[in-house]
Order: sequence, then C-alpha cells, then structure tokens
Amino acid sequence: MLSDFFTRALVAGIGLALVAGPLGCFIVWRRMAYFGDTMAHSALLGVALSLLFEVNMTLGVFIVAAAVAGALLLLQRRNALSTDALLGILSHSTLAIGLVLVAFMSWVRIDLMGFLFGDILAVSVTDIVVIYLGGAVILAGLVWMWRPLLAATVNAELAEAEGMRPELTRALFMLLLALVIAIAMKIVGVLLITSLLIIPAATARRLAATPEQMGVLAAIAGAISVTGGLFGSLRFDTPSGPSIVVAALVLFLIVLVVPARLGRSKLQRSN
Repeated sequence: MLSDFFTRALVAGIGLALVAGPLGCFIVWRRMAYFGDTMAHSALLGVALSLLFEVNMTLGVFIVAAAVAGALLLLQRRNALSTDALLGILSHSTLAIGLVLVAFMSWVRIDLMGFLFGDILAVSVTDIVVIYLGGAVILAGLVWMWRPLLAATVNAELAEAEGMRPELTRALFMLLLALVIAIAMKIVGVLLITSLLIIPAATARRLAATPEQMGVLAAIAGAISVTGGLFGSLRFDTPSGPSIVVAALVLFLIVLVVPARLGRSKLQRSN
C-alpha cells in the first residue's frame, strides 16, 4: 500500500494534520501566530546545524526550536523589549543565520526550496513512522495538559491561584510545538508550517461550540485540506506544500461565507 509515493504523501499529510489541528487551536486562542512563525523560521537553522554536526535532522530542528522557545521565555523575564519585538529579532535572525551557514557549507548540496516549501511527495515509510510516533507523543501530551493549558489560556492568574503552574504549562506547550515543527518541516516546509497550524484551527473556530469540538474539527479540517491539496496538486501539476495551504484557505473561506448566508436566509424566513 505504501509503495506508491502519492499514498505515502497522503498518509503522512493526514497524520500531520491530525496533530497540527488541535495544537493550532491553542495558537489561535493564545494569539501566538507570530510565535509559531518564529519557531518555524528557526527550523532552517536547525537544518544547517544538523548538516554541520552530522546529526539527525528532525532531532536537530527540535533542539533548535526548543532553544528558541527557551530563549524567548528568558528574554521576556528581563522585560527589555516587548514580546513582538523579541519575536521579530529571533525569527529573522535564526532564518538568516541558517541561510548563511548553508552558504558556507559548500561541500553540502541541499535543496533550499524543499526545506522552505516542503516536499511531501518525497516522504518515505520511515518518515511516516516518525510522524505517527511523534504525533502520538504530541497528542498524548496535549490531552494530559489540556485542562491546565486551557485554564491558563483563559486566565493565567486564576490558573496559578488554583495551583496549575501556567508558566510550566506554557513551556511544555512550546516543546510540543517545537516537536510538531520538527516533524512537519519536510512535509510543508519552513515557510508553510504556521499556515497548517493556524488555518484549520481558524476554520474550526467558526463551527465549534466547545474547545474540545474545535480541536476535533481542526484535525478534520486539516485532513480535508491535505487531501484536497494533494489531489489538486496532482490534477493541476502545482507544488504540493503550497497546494495544501491553498486548500486550507479555500475551506476556511467556504466556512466563513456559508454560515453567514444560512443565517441571513433564516432571518429572512422569520420575517
């Protein structure tokens, strides 16, 4: 079954979407889109360091993304700059340093476009195993910390008063985000990871009545986006990673428009 490259891409993409959707809900709720983008940009630095020190690329990206998250937490405590300024510095600096390091490593031939925009059609069976094992760890961690993370998202001070330790919860959430970025990089690339985290979650927000529903619907929206994007890529011969993001955007726009039209129709009938 997994001998066909398109089937492998579909299985890998759906596996990633099932993880990225629920995780992206907290990014939307906590208004952390720029933070997710910063960690995604740091992935290229992780790639460069992995090549330089000859270590596993997924592990290298995870370590660098986690280090960036830790650096942000430390810098925030110093209150020297606002959070958005710190994110801007970390985001562009890590991306630029990664590109410079790659340029210096003339003995290494890499496809920068593949790292920036992903190449889901090139995933192997080993990649699929990593995605599903890593995804299982991420989902287990998210389920375990769902209540304290949700409480800290609603009101951090109240969560702390109830002994939930919101700072620790936030740090653990950042580690989960670093892990999903590490396993997602090869599929949708550095520049598109944040889109897969945010757009399905934003789509689900229009339909869900509870946080749990939003998490499930975000996973479903992500899976639909991956499926639609891959078949659209096959049909129109377009890049697979960007096609997945375009499919996610189309689904979001449909959900954005359709409920409003239905609401107007009901209102007109009642009048």
